[in-house]
Amino acid sequence: MAYLDNYLKQFVSDEVISKISPETLSFASAIDVVAKTSPEIAEAIVNELRDQRNSLKLIASENYAEIETILAMGNWLTDKYAEGSVGHRFYAGCQNIDTVERIASEKACELFGAQNAYVQPHSGIDANLVAYWAIMAAKVEDPALDDANVKNVNQMNDEDWDKLRHAFGNQKLLGLSLDAGGHLTHGFRPNISGKMFEHYSYGVDPETGIIDYEEMRRIAKEVKPLILVGGYSAYPRKVNFKIMKEIADEVGAVFMVDMAHFAGLVAGKVFTGDFDPVAHADIVTSTTHKTLRGPRGGIVMCKDWLAPYVLRGCPLVLGGPIGNMMAAKAIAFEKALQPEFQEYSAQVVKNAAALAEELMRCGARLTSGGTENHLMVLDCSSYGLTGRQADGALLDSGIVTNRNTIPNDPNGAWYTSGVRIGTPALTSRGMKEEDFREVARMIDEVLRATKPVEKDGKTSASKYELDSEFSSKIQTQINELLARFPLYPNIEIV
Repeated sequence: MAYLDNYLKQFVSDEVISKISPETLSFASAIDVVAKTSPEIAEAIVNELRDQRNSLKLIASENYAEIETILAMGNWLTDKYAEGSVGHRFYAGCQNIDTVERIASEKACELFGAQNAYVQPHSGIDANLVAYWAIMAAKVEDPALDDANVKNVNQMNDEDWDKLRHAFGNQKLLGLSLDAGGHLTHGFRPNISGKMFEHYSYGVDPETGIIDYEEMRRIAKEVKPLILVGGYSAYPRKVNFKIMKEIADEVGAVFMVDMAHFAGLVAGKVFTGDFDPVAHADIVTSTTHKTLRGPRGGIVMCKDWLAPYVLRGCPLVLGGPIGNMMAAKAIAFEKALQPEFQEYSAQVVKNAAALAEELMRCGARLTSGGTENHLMVLDCSSYGLTGRQADGALLDSGIVTNRNTIPNDPNGAWYTSGVRIGTPALTSRGMKEEDFREVARMIDEVLRATKPVEKDGKTSASKYELDSEFSSKIQTQINELLARFPLYPNIEIV
């Protein structure tokens, strides 16, 4: 399909053509070129935009990247290999990649107030792996591996590495439990971090659903971990990183924070003081999308003593840096430095509070009784549903969430008892508190109308019944709401 031709055929004069937005021309031209080789791929790209425009995106880890960020991903920086770091590459001809990486790192340090920023990681998992290996390379207690004898990992000989590998098996990591909102990369068995470390968990108070710092301190003193990890993927409250740093120092642990899910709230100055991880942690990792609204990728920020080890992420853990993605990160960091991003971040939290309040007013039960950040976890058992049934029924109605465990979840990690709901994406579309209250009422209506399937006296954990006419009615309401907040309004689809 010739998308650009279709656009131009609609216009009859140069004056009208001149009114076509640059975004529309860029998008149409790119799709037209792709379609010459693969019409199916071109159509899938266009359909993804259509689908995102026509649904309520409430997945807490998703957002909408800005047009400048998207366009920065599609260029010939992707063609250049650049293993190493700025000024220390294993390939010749990396001057432009050096420029891109240097700018991205400088912008990240400016944005977050970090001493050092490493923008090469391809994802949040990669960022965590870089951090873990950097910490272990710097801190393993062996004279042969002491900073005084080994300035960086490139100076280590085979004997050094043998000792390091042997020592790795005895290292301990303490992080938030998975059912309380922790992440797989914080030491859990299905992830490589669970094989690298002897893993221990701290959790939440069973009554309040909020982290108990004194219990965390007790566990840390008993375990004496190499690394104390802060951060979460489904914890709906602020975290006091000052207290966590004090606990880490008391037991001699390196304090690491994974802020992948709330980096935008840090960049947007919503989380400051005791709640700003960069001010307190030895090393901080993050994704660059989610609340930060950038491209899919990762970043590591650290204190000076860890920087030489972090900079060896490639080739220690990572493959070749992806130049076009680092360029997109630089654009996203620059956008996040603008006053508008602080306004956006503050609105994300206001919207989450409004959504949570209205859900609870409707009778829904939320873990910890509400939210202080961009997300909440709805306990679906209050509707007689599992998380899997709830997110399926919501999707049928045009509301996109994801199932999630709740503390001490009786349904396990597959079926779950909850759904995670977040406000970053719809806030990017311009929605405010009253709009999210309307969304809350729609969610409540859908879940009340959904019933588990029963067969032979047994209740299914996955199958459900939802009247199709009801789903259509809700979808109509959603369409009316979304029409007031167009997604990428400067891009037209024909």
